[in-house]
Amino acid sequence: MMNALNESTIYGKVLAVSLSGKHTFSKKNHSSIKLVKGFGVEGDAHYGLTVKHRSRVAQNPNQPNLRQLHLIHSELFEELKNRYIIEPGQMGENITTLGINLLDLPTSTLLYIGNTAIVKVTGLRNPCAQIDNFKPGLLKSVLDRDIEGNLIRKAGIMGIVFESGEIKPGDSISVKLPPMPFKKLERV
Repeated sequence: MMNALNESTIYGKVLAVSLSGKHTFSKKNHSSIKLVKGFGVEGDAHYGLTVKHRSRVAQNPNQPNLRQLHLIHSELFEELKNRYIIEPGQMGENITTLGINLLDLPTSTLLYIGNTAIVKVTGLRNPCAQIDNFKPGLLKSVLDRDIEGNLIRKAGIMGIVFESGEIKPGDSISVKLPPMPFKKLERV
């Protein structure tokens, strides 16, 4: 858990980058994507200062967009490989990572990606029933319960673009934890 994160810098890398200009479940892989400070992934359907997720727009279109981009750790695909074959971008993520336990990061962690981009972690992705339209039964596989019965969401994390930059597969990711006490990730 978060107690294991005692280093201020943890290293990983970008495995894939993806985007979709439409509200599709899966996103197409690209050779690079451009992150724009305060807006998100240029050309992506979730790009903007205010919320773009359709159900959230229906509730209040003026909410700040805390879901500018979605990151998934490729280790999840490994965990699921006996039941599902999932490729980067297919679960709607913009950035597929390798070597970082994204789910254990606290809120407000900064991810330094490539040469200039910085992403601020805002919370957990809350997977919905659409995930079962992609692969039947997958929703149950990306949700779990801890020993106390609390829901564990394993479908990645959400963030906002803190500093602009172009990123591509193979780029390094370094992690800067926020000041303690850490705030556990919640769904956004």
